[in-house]
Amino acid sequence: MPLTPEHAPPLANLASLLDEVGRTFERQLARDLPPVNTLCRHVERYRGKMLRPTMVFLCGSAFGSVGERHVSVAATCEMIHMATLVHDDVLDEADVRRKGQTVNRLRGNEVAVMLGDYLISNAFHLCSRVGDPALNLRLGEVTNTLCEGELLQLSHRDDLSLDEPTYFEIVRRKTAVLIGACCELGARLSGAPEPAVAALGRFGEGLGIAFQVQDDLLDLEGREDVVGKSLGRDLEKGKLTLPVIVHLAGGAGARRERAIEVIRARDGAGLLAELHESGALAEARSRALAIVADARRELAHVPQGPARDALDAAAEAIVQRDF
Repeated sequence: MPLTPEHAPPLANLASLLDEVGRTFERQLARDLPPVNTLCRHVERYRGKMLRPTMVFLCGSAFGSVGERHVSVAATCEMIHMATLVHDDVLDEADVRRKGQTVNRLRGNEVAVMLGDYLISNAFHLCSRVGDPALNLRLGEVTNTLCEGELLQLSHRDDLSLDEPTYFEIVRRKTAVLIGACCELGARLSGAPEPAVAALGRFGEGLGIAFQVQDDLLDLEGREDVVGKSLGRDLEKGKLTLPVIVHLAGGAGARRERAIEVIRARDGAGLLAELHESGALAEARSRALAIVADARRELAHVPQGPARDALDAAAEAIVQRDF
């Protein structure tokens, strides 16, 4: 059923709204070239949890009606996100994503890079159809920031002196800003007052940072058959994540030297043992919980109701997930 601006989506409609995002995604990418369509069908499997579209709809429904513009923005954000996943798999030389082979594993890096570019191009083509240049400007700014975060992270590979402020700036730029924009734009499209829009932007960024910290933990101690993607890639590619930064900052003498040895040897089991022993894993989890608690306080700007309750529950679930 096509959406109209008059649709006011109770939470019961969330599944149908997400289905409409999927259909919009497929229509936008469909072409007359079978090789392109085959690749796009493969990457559609990456949609997974649909966190970003869900944030668009929940934040919108907290303030009024959700319509076709919300669906277009939600699909645009998910397309941008999936482009980053395709490019990330190239950078990390990952073989598995959503329990299946990555595009780079199946078809090589050249195809994967071009497919990621194709997704970004289509995202902005789709967003342009909404007819609001401010949306394109905001999402263009966000996409620039995503790339900046990735470049900042690449510049710090194998940097054993990486500190927490730099780590959190990387995470904010490469992950959190897109989730923040989803919350912000969903509310703005429904006519939310600017203080609430800004608060939801902060809420989304907090969720994004906590989400990435949990991803870092899963990369160290998760199971690939549960998480559904290649694990251990952070250590293999020399990316220091929060548990490792906490461990190195708190260690001295022989403990620090031992940690540096296992990092340089790319010894995942040895590093995990060190992080357990020092309490760095527990400390990173504690930081993620504190970030989520701060984010949840921003929901005081949102009217009480099912949408606010769902946003609160989503925040809590971010740091409880095992995939």
